[in-house]
Order: sequence, then structure tokens, then C-alpha cells
Amino acid sequence: MRLWAFVALLLLLAGLAVVAALTIPWHRSPAPRADQLLALRDFPGDQVARARAFRAELRPGSYGSMAAGLVVALVLGLTPLGAWLVTQAGRPFGGHWLAQAVLGGFAVVLVAEVITLPFAAWRHTIVVKYGISTQTWGAWTVDLLKSWAVGAVIGGLALAGFYTVTHFAPRWWWAIGAVGAAGLVVLLSFVLPVLVEPVFNKFTPMPEGPLRSSLMALAERDGVPVKDVLVADASRRTRAVNAYVSGIGPTRRIVVYDTMLQEAEPAEVVSVTAHELGHAKDGDVLTGTILGALGAAVAVVALYLLGSWQWLLGRAGVDTIGEPRAIALLLAMVTLAGLIAGPAQAFVSRRVEARADTHALDLTGDPETFEAMQRRLGTVNLSDPDPPAWEHTLFASHPSTVERMAAARAYARGER
Repeated sequence: MRLWAFVALLLLLAGLAVVAALTIPWHRSPAPRADQLLALRDFPGDQVARARAFRAELRPGSYGSMAAGLVVALVLGLTPLGAWLVTQAGRPFGGHWLAQAVLGGFAVVLVAEVITLPFAAWRHTIVVKYGISTQTWGAWTVDLLKSWAVGAVIGGLALAGFYTVTHFAPRWWWAIGAVGAAGLVVLLSFVLPVLVEPVFNKFTPMPEGPLRSSLMALAERDGVPVKDVLVADASRRTRAVNAYVSGIGPTRRIVVYDTMLQEAEPAEVVSVTAHELGHAKDGDVLTGTILGALGAAVAVVALYLLGSWQWLLGRAGVDTIGEPRAIALLLAMVTLAGLIAGPAQAFVSRRVEARADTHALDLTGDPETFEAMQRRLGTVNLSDPDPPAWEHTLFASHPSTVERMAAARAYARGER
């Protein structure tokens, strides 16, 4: 059985590599550093200092939360404590395997959430202090509980499904689970924009007018069908500005933060929307879904293979990775894998975002407005326009503000 799983893993990895090779713009290079430094000079010194002070205050909490989450995952996963916690969670239901799977999973995740909660609260105090967040503690708590509830529903269904498979197909659960995990990723890509986004924001159709007409015409000219243009009431929680294209196929819509309508010029809204349409035009959401589905399948098969390592099982105090008592071990491996894969995912994301930037410039033919929009995004959102290289390499999902401004200037010179 391990041989079949190993072959399946190689095939899935090969498929993942082929899709990534064909869809990711690997060879896009950033604008010259000299141009980036020139762009940086256009920011007032006090503004850059404020943005860097803001990021410096966030950094200890962000990395502290990451470290605490990892420690909790490893302690619960690599000691019998996790198995004991799952056992206790299922005890009121006679230790039934399904109760252990669902309630035990909740218990393990809840421990991590509670331990990292002070870091989240610390972050909230900082974003309020700098005027980014508009939320009271009550509203912040409600959103936190909503996120926990959404995670509990999705996680509970996933755990119930996974351990049902391991219970009734103990030899082939890795194959069935891989297919199920891939299918879940695809399903969530369609339903999350429709079912989950409204839990956190109220979306209203943008009123008829020049801006809405411009956005719809832009999408039509780009050959990207969209269902509607919506305005999200982001101002009830933040002063940050943003816009995005959400959904796939019949669920696709342009979403603009109400804060952006208040802060940005209409041409800048068009510019950032052109960037987001680039993701749809190049199939980035679909590509991400396919890569995510293949990655989920790889993770399930890899967990099966790693789960046969007796040292790991012994450390966790379980007999097999396929039993509910091993939930903490499973989550520990997933957490560690996520941290290791994070820099590679950030690298890919920056390449994809840079391609969408080029698409926006081509679609609008207006590098000056594109540069103005990037400056506004950085200013309002208090982004460090030129963050530390190590941090940018490891964690940044987008090119830096000065990279994007320099790219616009290069485009205007006809160099990109």
C-alpha cells in the first residue's frame, strides 16, 4: 500500500510542477533598484517613518503569534497531550470515533486560538492606535467569533468527512481522502465568495453612474464577464482601501471598498480594478484553485506516508495517523509544512501580482494613474514602501510599493 501511495505522491507532485511551470510567470524581474530608490524619494520622510513605526510595532505580535502557534502545535502533536485532549473531548459521547474527530479537532484548534488570542488583541490595539481600524472592542470580538464559527463549520465538516473515510476504508483512506481534499478546495473556491464573504461585510450594488459604467466597460473590453459591481462596507472596520474581483464564472463580481470610493479618484479605482481583472483574465483564481487542489491531495498522501513513521506515532502516543486521536499530530505536521512552504508561496504570489500589474498598465494605458494609486494604497494602508529585504522575501505576497511605482515608470518609458 505504501508503494501505491508513493507512486501517487510522485504523480501528484509531477502534476503540480507541470501546472506551476505552465501558469506561473517565473521569469519576471523587478524594476531596477535605482528606479525604486527614486520612487521612494517621492514619499515624505515623515510618512515613511510613520509607516515603518507602524510595521515595527506590529512585528513582535505577528512573529510572536506565529511562534506561539507553532510551539502549541508541536507540543500537542508530538506528545501524548494531544491524544489525551481528543479522548477527553469525545468522552461525553462514549468515546465514539466521530465525536473524537469533530470535538477533538475543535479542542485542539481552540487551545491554539486561545493561546494566540493575546497577540491578536495586541495587534488590534496597534491598528486602532494608528487609525487603520475603526472597530470597537465589541465589534472586533464579534468578527473574531464569526471567524471562529466559520472555521468550526468548515473544519468540522472536513474532519468528519476525513475520519469517516479513515474509519471505513483504513487501507485506502489516503487515496479517497486526497480526492476529497482536492474536491473541497474546488468547492470552497465557488461557495466562499457567496456564502462566507457576506458574514463579514454587507455588499450593496454600486449605484448607476459614470464609475460603475466605467468598471463594467473595462471588464467588457478586457473580455472578463462579471455579474455585478458591489460596494463593501469596509469602513465599519477599517480605513484601509482596496478592491478585488471575487468568484469564478457565474459568481464573479467586482467588489470595491467604500473607503476607496471616499479616498481615491475614480481613475484610480479603475486602475486597481484593471489589476484585479488581470487575475481573472489570466485565470489566476482558477490556477490557484487547481494548485490548491493538487497541493491538498499531495498533503493527504504525504501525511499517510509520514504517518507510518513509528517514531512520530510513538511521540504522539497513537497507533496510526488515521485515528482521531492523532488529530493533533496531523495538525502539527500541517502547521510545520505551511511555515516551510510559506516563502515559496510568497514568491509565486509576487510573480502573479506583478503580471497583474502589467495587465493593468496595458489595459488602461495610464502608468501615471497606476503609480498614483500605488502611492495612495501605501499611504492610506500604512505600508512600508520599501520593507526590509529579508521580510519581503519571506512573507510579502505583493511587490513592494516602490517596486510597483518603478515598474510603472519603466512602462511609461516603453521599457516593460
